[in-house]
Amino acid sequence: MGPFSSALRADGLGVIAEFKRRSPSAGELRPDGDPMELTVAFSRAGAAAVSVLVDERFGGSLADLKAARTAAPDTALLAKGFFREELHLLQLKLAGADAALLILRDLDDDRVQAMMAYATELRLETLVEAHDEAELERAIALNAPVIGINARDLSTFRIDRRAQLDLVASAPRDRVIVAESAIDSRAQGAAAELAGADAVLVGSALMRAADPAAKLRELLSRPLVKVCGLTREEDLEVAVEAGADLVGFILAKESPRRAERVLDVPDTMLSVAVFVEEVTDSGADLKQWYAREDGHRSRDGLLFREDERVGTVIDLPWQQADPTHLDRARAAEGRVMLAGGLAADNVREAIDAVHPWAVDASSRLEVRPGVKDHDAVRAFVEAAR
Repeated sequence: MGPFSSALRADGLGVIAEFKRRSPSAGELRPDGDPMELTVAFSRAGAAAVSVLVDERFGGSLADLKAARTAAPDTALLAKGFFREELHLLQLKLAGADAALLILRDLDDDRVQAMMAYATELRLETLVEAHDEAELERAIALNAPVIGINARDLSTFRIDRRAQLDLVASAPRDRVIVAESAIDSRAQGAAAELAGADAVLVGSALMRAADPAAKLRELLSRPLVKVCGLTREEDLEVAVEAGADLVGFILAKESPRRAERVLDVPDTMLSVAVFVEEVTDSGADLKQWYAREDGHRSRDGLLFREDERVGTVIDLPWQQADPTHLDRARAAEGRVMLAGGLAADNVREAIDAVHPWAVDASSRLEVRPGVKDHDAVRAFVEAAR
């Protein structure tokens, strides 16, 4: 693997931070953007790689790529544009690129194979971009090591996030998979991660932010914050306004916090349906499942995306204290959602002890079961950040 794919293979979700001054879909983003300044800022903020648009339709040029390389000699750089000829690849390599974008929509298989072969000679990696199932199958058949799956149709600019996530989930795990376009929140990045993406490419959200590096740090930061036990629209609205990433709806019949249904949530968040033993079709983005033990839920739960287990919920026994709670969470492998007795007064201590993927609070954010204390919700989310 080269520097680009190696950077994306690192632990956790990587972010390719993109420099572009404008886009056909979003218009002007940052017309006075400085590629040297922002490449350094993105690298310091934790970007796995930096993408530089070199096409004039995006306000870019090879000079921007050269400037980015000069400013950040050790940062993996992806050159983006509409490249069709070997000469383009040579120009990108000489300008400092580690990898180049190849868009399957614009290239037939023979052209892609020729471009990939020449890129290998140049020691230049490629990101082969697919937009639909047929193009993903082409990328796989072409043995593309790094595959980008774009949520945006480049002809209509329409976003289909659900289709993108399904394609990410179906992609082979021996390839580096990048989810591209329309990621503006931590939850949207997490959705791509849970579907199987190694990295996400984020451009417009960063370039329109007042502080692009701060926005990148926000997207990368963990843990995610979940407010659970919601039953009312007004409580959901407070969780949204407070900045929660995930919201949970308990559908287990024995719970005093049982919701009638999973409420509609903004697409910047993820909904979680919580079940004890019996699972029904809820329409939620994720399922949080517990076994039933002695008429109540089990101590710990499992987190699923579709039918794939993607995490473990380390919780307290039903309505009991547990002195081993944090020790068990520290010992768990994979993604851990820490739950049980959390609120603003103890969540930061728990985060520092466990470093979980997500934190989950419910009962201590209530005035009574199923009815949230709005100040407690706001304080919990703020403390967990």
